[in-house]
Amino acid sequence: MSIDLDLERYIERHPRAADLVASTALFCFTVLGGTLSLPEHDQPDELTPVALLAVVTCVVLLWHRSHPRTAVVVAMVCVMTAGGLGYMLNPLLMAPVMAALYWLAALTDRRTTRVYLFVAIALLQITVVVANRADMPLVLQTLAPTIWVLLPVAAGSGARIRRAYLDAVQARADYAERSREEEARLRVAEERMRIARELHDVVAHHMALANAQAGTAAHLARSHPDQVQKILDDLAGTTSSALRELKATVGLLRQANDSDGSLEPAPGLARLPELTAACQTAGIKVTVTTEGIPRPLSPGVDLTAFRIVQEALTNVTKHASAKAASIQLEYARDRLTLTVTDNGTATAPAAADAPAAGRGFGLVGMRERAQSVGGELCAGPRPEGGFEVTTTLPLHPQDAQNAQNARDTRDAAPKEQTT
Repeated sequence: MSIDLDLERYIERHPRAADLVASTALFCFTVLGGTLSLPEHDQPDELTPVALLAVVTCVVLLWHRSHPRTAVVVAMVCVMTAGGLGYMLNPLLMAPVMAALYWLAALTDRRTTRVYLFVAIALLQITVVVANRADMPLVLQTLAPTIWVLLPVAAGSGARIRRAYLDAVQARADYAERSREEEARLRVAEERMRIARELHDVVAHHMALANAQAGTAAHLARSHPDQVQKILDDLAGTTSSALRELKATVGLLRQANDSDGSLEPAPGLARLPELTAACQTAGIKVTVTTEGIPRPLSPGVDLTAFRIVQEALTNVTKHASAKAASIQLEYARDRLTLTVTDNGTATAPAAADAPAAGRGFGLVGMRERAQSVGGELCAGPRPEGGFEVTTTLPLHPQDAQNAQNARDTRDAAPKEQTT
């Protein structure tokens, strides 16, 4: 196997030298074939004609890579001429034709190979009939040359199929490599976008609350100094929470071997009371109402819902000049509808596809989050005043709940049948 591979590599590196060696060997085979005959058969004693024909054929075969059809035609004409001169058609004498047909089958398409093969067989049969050597059975004279040209065509077709298969394998490998690189770049871009959204949500929300709490404390410092301490304590809690979430988000950028230290679990709707309490310390009263039966959410949907509510309240704190806001959770059979409204002046940026210069990424980030889990989001001013953000998210119950429901169904089925 290693010798064959080394020979193939050498032929690929030195094609002209390999062709010269092959043509020289074919010349020797052809001349030797001209000396072979049966005892009862009279064959020309002169080797000069067959040698000249062998020279012409083997010289043309040097260009078989660029002109395989011409090589087959010239070789076939020379073999027919030798047969007409009385030389016996044997495998050695027909070696140039066999080699030309092999290269034709290996280098061209199947249709071309088939046409030239049928023509070569027909010409050989004509040559045999014209020469009509009575000392040999006609079946043997016609069948043997046919077999000798069929064998190299079969071998050449096999070589062509093998080369096509290897090229296809290489092409698939190259495509898979390009696809892996493209997928890796896409995943890196998506991960960067996800981390950017997380950082924006964490920093913008907590900094907006901290700014509002600091402003409230400064306003009450003279008129109600007894309330300032509580607000400052809440401000410390807000900044501490911001640092914890920022650390957890930045922790996603760590390498796989930097596994020391545990990260906090991703926030969800279970932290709504904490979120509303922080807004109340900033002077905004937030009410939460729930319609329908609360359903378990997948981690991705739960995080998305929390971040959208968080960003909506951040916009209320920063832009709306509102004193109150409401959060409505509506659970349906297959979706969760979140609505965040305020009674402010609706100065929040309009829901645009891209932020203008100097504007934030809040609404764009909320829309991207909703779309990432298959949901929708719309936002805009209300006719009666204030601003409203509404998003619809698909419900994906946790796998454990599905498994429990399936087990309950299976346990209940036999009882129904017995009754």
